[in-house]
Amino acid sequence: MASLDRISIDPTVRFGRACVRGTRLTVGEVLEHMAGGMSEPEVLARFPQLTHEDVLACLAYAAERERRTLSIPAA
Repeated sequence: MASLDRISIDPTVRFGRACVRGTRLTVGEVLEHMAGGMSEPEVLARFPQLTHEDVLACLAYAAERERRTLSIPAA
């Protein structure tokens, strides 16, 4: 599993959104590009400061967040 230590949350950077460590790119931005159809090589070309491991960490962060999401059934 990708290392989540590549993701940082700092209230003084990007309003406390989860970012790829050492960058100002949020996890959401990386995932939005991929969800919009960009392949990983296209994302890496657009953001040369990212690595393959950073992309995997973004995916792992999202998966972990989804796993922790509580679903409340409709009444």
